[in-house]
Amino acid sequence: MKVLLFDIDGTLVNTGGTGKDAMNQAFEEIFGVPNGLDGILLAGQTDPKIMFDIFQKLDMKWDDKKIEEFKERYYVRLSEEFQRPRSSRRIMPGFPEALEKLSVLPKTHLGLLTGNWKRGAEIKLENFGLWKFFEFGAFGDDDLDRNKLVPHAIRRAANLFGSHPQSDRVYVIGDTPRDVQCARPHGATAIAVATGDYSVDVLRAEKPDYLFVDLSNVDTFLRIFTNEHPA
Repeated sequence: MKVLLFDIDGTLVNTGGTGKDAMNQAFEEIFGVPNGLDGILLAGQTDPKIMFDIFQKLDMKWDDKKIEEFKERYYVRLSEEFQRPRSSRRIMPGFPEALEKLSVLPKTHLGLLTGNWKRGAEIKLENFGLWKFFEFGAFGDDDLDRNKLVPHAIRRAANLFGSHPQSDRVYVIGDTPRDVQCARPHGATAIAVATGDYSVDVLRAEKPDYLFVDLSNVDTFLRIFTNEHPA
C-alpha cells in the first residue's frame, strides 16, 4: 500500500492571498488588531503555529475560547473571499490530472498533510474542485508542530484501509523545506516541488528524495509510484 500526502498551499493550489486576507479580517474582528499577520512567516507553517507567532509578536495572552471564535470567523471570511475573483488564484501545474491518474492506481491512497485547519483545507480545495480526491489527512488541528503530522495521517490511512503502510511507501509532497523536513523523522519519502515560495536550489539543499520544478510532466511524476522512475 502506498500513501501519498499532499501539501495544499503552493503545492496543489495558489489562493492568491485569499487565506491570508481572510485570516487578517477574522483576527481584526475577534481581537481588534488590523494586519495581524504582517511580518509572520506563513509558508510551511501550521495555522496554530501562525496564531502562536502572532500572539508572541503582539505580546498577547493565549485564549482558547477566543481562538475557537476566531477559527469560526475565519472560515466564514475564507468562504466569502473565494467568491471574489482574483487573477492570481490558480491550480498548480499538473493538477488535477495527476490526482485523477493517481486515484485509480491500485493500492494507492491520496491524503493531505497540511498546516491548514481541516475546515479551512476543505473550503480551499472545494473551491478548486480538488477536495473530492482526498479521503483522509493530517491537519493543523492535529498539532502545532508540522513534524508531528505524518503519524496522524498514517494512523487514519491504516484505520480506513486496514493496513499499515511501510514508511518508505509513505510519500510527502510539498513546496517548502518544512515539507521535506517533516518526512524525515518518520522515514517517509520526500518529494519537493518548487511551485511555492522556495526555489529549486533552496529545496535541493534539504536533500529531498525527488525534486521537481513543477509537476507539469505528470507521467514523470507518476513513475515514482509505478516503480518506473530512475533512481
